[in-house]
Amino acid sequence: MKQLPFYLTIALGLILFSCKKEEKTIKQQPNVILILIDDQGYGDISALGNTFINTPNIDALHGVSARFTDYHVSPTCAPTRAALLTGRHNNRTGVWHTVNGRSLILEREITMAQIFKENGYATSMFGKWHLGDNYPFRPEDKGFEEVLTHGGGGMGQTMDYWDNDYFDDMYLHNGQLKRYEGYSADVWFDEAIKWIGSKEDKPFFCYIPSNTAHSNYNVEDNYYKDLEGNEDIPHAPFLGMIRNIDENLGKLVNYLKESNKLDNTILLFTTDNGTAQGAKTEGHRLDGFIKKGYNAGMRGVKASKYEGGHRVPLFIHWKDGNIAMGKDINELTAHYDILPTLVDLCDLNVDSKIKFDGESMVPLINGDNTAFKDRIVITNSQRVENPEPWRRTSLMQGSWRLVDSTELYNLKTDPEQRHNIADQHPEKVEAYRAAYKKWWKDISPSYKDQPYIIIGHEKENPSTLYGHDWHTDREASPWHQRHIRTGYIDNGHWLVRVSEAGKYTLKLRRWPKETGLALNAKAHIRPALPGTSVSKSKASKALNIQEAKISIQDIELTQTVNPNEGFVEFNIELNKGETQLQTWFTLDTKEVLGAYYVTVEKQ
Repeated sequence: MKQLPFYLTIALGLILFSCKKEEKTIKQQPNVILILIDDQGYGDISALGNTFINTPNIDALHGVSARFTDYHVSPTCAPTRAALLTGRHNNRTGVWHTVNGRSLILEREITMAQIFKENGYATSMFGKWHLGDNYPFRPEDKGFEEVLTHGGGGMGQTMDYWDNDYFDDMYLHNGQLKRYEGYSADVWFDEAIKWIGSKEDKPFFCYIPSNTAHSNYNVEDNYYKDLEGNEDIPHAPFLGMIRNIDENLGKLVNYLKESNKLDNTILLFTTDNGTAQGAKTEGHRLDGFIKKGYNAGMRGVKASKYEGGHRVPLFIHWKDGNIAMGKDINELTAHYDILPTLVDLCDLNVDSKIKFDGESMVPLINGDNTAFKDRIVITNSQRVENPEPWRRTSLMQGSWRLVDSTELYNLKTDPEQRHNIADQHPEKVEAYRAAYKKWWKDISPSYKDQPYIIIGHEKENPSTLYGHDWHTDREASPWHQRHIRTGYIDNGHWLVRVSEAGKYTLKLRRWPKETGLALNAKAHIRPALPGTSVSKSKASKALNIQEAKISIQDIELTQTVNPNEGFVEFNIELNKGETQLQTWFTLDTKEVLGAYYVTVEKQ
């Protein structure tokens, strides 16, 4: 073989050396595991004062982490997920509800998975997504290369596989349905560990948003039976689910230690809103004072505008990054600070067009207590089609809280928010109202941006649309399978974008396809599962559907129903562009509801 000239040999050597150096640099970047637990509150951890359960593995992580004691999220789950993954206020991302089409993250939003992927990381998620089940909102559309998830915002919801009950269920693995043996949270952590073990050639970002401890509160008996009978415990299976989470965290940490991955892994543990069942309030009101259970001395629970609804735990551990000592950080922080923090810690390149609402918490971790001085954090629970100023809102600065623009509290002297002192500090109230007005003016233009489900696209064809995502004036569309069983009467429209003009087939269903049920049939009752807290399902109701109708673009079509068929089919020509799709089922009683499930396929 002819020998290369000397100068070309040197040049090639330098290129190879540069490539190896770059490869080594990439490999040395820290791995990231972000664990997001559903519905676990600040007080549902023994290290944070709960005496009803022991959480040894969460406690151990707490003992070697930067602990953020005044960290806030949204009062409900989908908004928190949107802010957490984008570094932007959830209202800006289009997500301010959990149903009614307002849990769909806007197509333009860039997630941390996309940023990590662009920086050479392998990306994955295992668990609950709840930011849209159709293109372009799915996790695989938002930067996740490996995806194992269930449908909707919780198992047993409208878009979840029919009769999933947390045990031996059907999940979507990279878009394909597959049955997995075992308990849901165990599956998420086991599959995450398998995936992490396969990533030896590049750094990884692994997101584990467990569906537990969300309702239906299904768990094996051995996790909670010893807690039953204690009148101070509001809900034993809920605490049992947290015991299981603790067990899974221990399993993950042990694996990371044994595989020598722990030291260079940034491990984050947090939750998505206040406790769902760890505490009960007076009259069971979301915003009430705690009368049973434990909530770390805070007022309110999940969905509350008070502290108990949105102050949650956040622990960050990274030994190689010198974040391995138990240290409380008391400054005011929020969910949209996590992505800027990871960008900082991992030295990631980010498109200059992306504007975070959050800030890096690294200065706080490094001991700069002035870094977040005077910052304001605003959280709210809208749960309406269009956001309204001051709707169930908490404006926070230091220890001060202005709630709904009229209630002022100082947590230093009144941690339970029992005494409204707005009349004693009128100047502070007015200053906070002015700050809110400025924030609202900045964020409200984004409310005009709509989340369109894209139909007829090669990335998802056919598409199944769910009543969960109807835009409707009611506070909640039919978001759970129990609503389908009992024949929930409601209707609304989907916002859709036709990606290509052409022939489309629409199939309108009352029952999901996997049931094989006819339009006018009743579903079987799912039995209780022995050895667990899984109870039998609600009885179903037959709906005598007489007529079906669709409206999309300038097309309105009606046809008589064959009650023995599983669907009503319409074949139409659609133009490219944004539009609304609405359907109607007319019953023999003349009542009208929408089709809970509609399959749209471009031919």
